Amino acid sequence: MGRGISRSWDVSDVLFETRTEFQHLLIGRTAQGISLFCDGERQSTEATQLTYHEALMVPPMLLAGQVRRVLVIGSSEGVASRLAVAGGAEVVDHVDIDRVAVRACAEHLPYGYTPAELAAAERGDGPVRVHYRDGWEFLARAEPGYDVVVIDLPDENDDPGAQHNRLYGKEFLERCTALLAPGGVVSSQAGCPTMWRNDTLVSAWRRFTEAFGTVVYYGSDEHEWAFLSGRVEGGEPDLEGRLEKAAYRPRTIDATALRGNTVPPLRVRASGPTRRGA
Repeated sequence: MGRGISRSWDVSDVLFETRTEFQHLLIGRTAQGISLFCDGERQSTEATQLTYHEALMVPPMLLAGQVRRVLVIGSSEGVASRLAVAGGAEVVDHVDIDRVAVRACAEHLPYGYTPAELAAAERGDGPVRVHYRDGWEFLARAEPGYDVVVIDLPDENDDPGAQHNRLYGKEFLERCTALLAPGGVVSSQAGCPTMWRNDTLVSAWRRFTEAFGTVVYYGSDEHEWAFLSGRVEGGEPDLEGRLEKAAYRPRTIDATALRGNTVPPLRVRASGPTRRGA
């Protein structure tokens, strides 16, 4: 979890375990229900996944000028894609490099894609289209015009062999931004705000505040993760006002949460240019 800190999970029943071409994957029962682990790190659990995924998806959908076309990179469970459709998206391109992981999530997790939904998305039958490709390569050939681009990957880390780290860097952020429609938003899982584990959040904050005219921080008040959304155009966003009119009404976020949770921690604010809530 951090320098000198580790965490253990009791897995009472292993439902699925394998080493794919890209990662070690385990789905099993824990005290938080059926849970997904990638390379030994908890990614989502039955008890808290909605809190996580709404914190990932709701702020950028409120910040975007419109929500018609959405790109999701990572997020193997499929919850982000389903929330995008509920938020009004007519087309959702879901890009994930690990076919085995996506199919195992649909088969064994009680949230996200059902097997039938995933099969339809693999065929391109419906609003969601699943692409088993590298996110970097997909962006090089993607058609511009996305209203929301969401990056939902395992944590950025200091392992030089971690291939997903390049999908957090400045160049990848620029590639995502180049695909945006006017008023479009790029959003990313940005790490943990706790002071002993916030290096990736500070780095992400610096990249976003350098790249975008408007940056919205959202730190979940019931989870340990933070998220950043960026829009090229400047201006003060009215997230609370847009929440009242949104097509999707979240269960874990209300107007009060938006007021409080969009204030970045002091250490984060002090690390780069001042933005919303600072």
